[in-house]
Amino acid sequence: MSLLGIDVGTTGCKIIVFNIEGKILAQAYGEYPLLHSQPGWSELDSHVVWDKISDCIQSVAQQTKNDPVEAISVASQGEAVTPISKSGEILANTITSFDARTTDISNEISQKASKLELMKITGIPLSDITTLAKLTWIQRYQPEVFKQTWKFLGYEDFVFYKLGLPPVVDYSLAARTMLFDIIQKDWSEQMLNMINVDSSMFSSTAASGTIIGEIGSDIAKDLGLPQNVVGVTGGHDQPCGALGAGIIDEGDVMDATGTVECIVPVFSKPVLNQQMIDGNFSCYPHVVDGMYVTLGFVSSGGVILRWFRDNFAQYEIEQAASSGQDVYDLLMKSMPKDPSPIMLLPHFNGSGTPKMDLESKGAILGLTLGTSKPDMVKSILEGISFEIKHNLMLLDSAGVTINEIRAIGGGAKSEQWLQLKADIFGKKVIALDVSEGVCLGTAILAGTAIGKYPSVRSAVDQLVRIKQVYHPREEIQKKYEERMKVYTQIYPAIQSIYHQL
Repeated sequence: MSLLGIDVGTTGCKIIVFNIEGKILAQAYGEYPLLHSQPGWSELDSHVVWDKISDCIQSVAQQTKNDPVEAISVASQGEAVTPISKSGEILANTITSFDARTTDISNEISQKASKLELMKITGIPLSDITTLAKLTWIQRYQPEVFKQTWKFLGYEDFVFYKLGLPPVVDYSLAARTMLFDIIQKDWSEQMLNMINVDSSMFSSTAASGTIIGEIGSDIAKDLGLPQNVVGVTGGHDQPCGALGAGIIDEGDVMDATGTVECIVPVFSKPVLNQQMIDGNFSCYPHVVDGMYVTLGFVSSGGVILRWFRDNFAQYEIEQAASSGQDVYDLLMKSMPKDPSPIMLLPHFNGSGTPKMDLESKGAILGLTLGTSKPDMVKSILEGISFEIKHNLMLLDSAGVTINEIRAIGGGAKSEQWLQLKADIFGKKVIALDVSEGVCLGTAILAGTAIGKYPSVRSAVDQLVRIKQVYHPREEIQKKYEERMKVYTQIYPAIQSIYHQL
């Protein structure tokens, strides 16, 4: 028997089937386009999204007939909701998180309650990306859509609905709407009343890892699935990824390095204060019962290294092609042992937390005629890591415990970068033997729900494996502490210049 995990992202879906030992039996990926019908708009057509998901389910089901799927769980992007009529018609495209049409709606909400009051209810800092802002826009500019809507479904509950199950959303994804009370674990009447929306227009809520029911027999047949497959609530993609990385105890932090670098700290009691608001840090339920998470991120993470490769590393690209080596290994192997003499601000696509400044730009400081390519490469890794360190420092001052960092993603393959992170963070950094954290997290939830694992913790102990541990080197760490004092001055010093540009 096997477990199927679904990860519904912004530009594509990933479907993976695991056996009980955590081995990947089959996987499929479906890409769908972001639609930009007007400048600044970003939408998804949920017809296309479901077509891709169903195609992928059929593909993996065909490959796992000898290990038939027993349970399915879903991880989803946040904020985006699909309006559905009572008859099941998709009424409009889904507005994705960073769509710009909702700009300034948050300012209107701030007139109705203070940011701290809103934070204490929802755990989400007030911003224009929330579902709350999107629904306000639909009411004003698509009133017929709003009038016909039976349910606004996030992609987790949308998938369950399309599988013939009652639409149910877990606490973590519900919280991303900014309409959910994270303490009472239910829709907030106070928040809903602010925008004149009834709670009946949303799915029922349940803890992650809750069995919803069995997939409809006709739908299962169409998808090539066996009968009696159960649906199990999953969660928002980031906490699902954290679970897949074994982040289940207070003080543990997931560091996922991809195009964007994102950290997900876990804690046992909600942290809802002004420091969290100032840092644009959310606080909402983890997919692990009784725990909470927050997010910190750098908008441009590993993508900066790719930018450098494509523009300044033609020799290394050719050398890698002829030798079969990884081009990034070639770039990193000659980096200086000491901190780079130059510093890089990694705001190549605006800043992430804490400032969320979309107008900020990247910067390289300290260039001389003696600056070398290895100096540049190391400054990129340092700049991204300094930015994450800044987030960790702010979270610590807000009351979030930070003990150890567990690294996943492409950047976790580099021993040099992981050691550099340990030196800059001043924390133990653990490399994991986990390739598909989000889908593994959903598989853990599904397997625990149907009794394949005694508990989430026992599943993590069985499935999440440590590859290597990196400790801070005292002498290098002290040097980076001094460099960090300089780094934190860069953005404030040049912010006004970038806004003028």
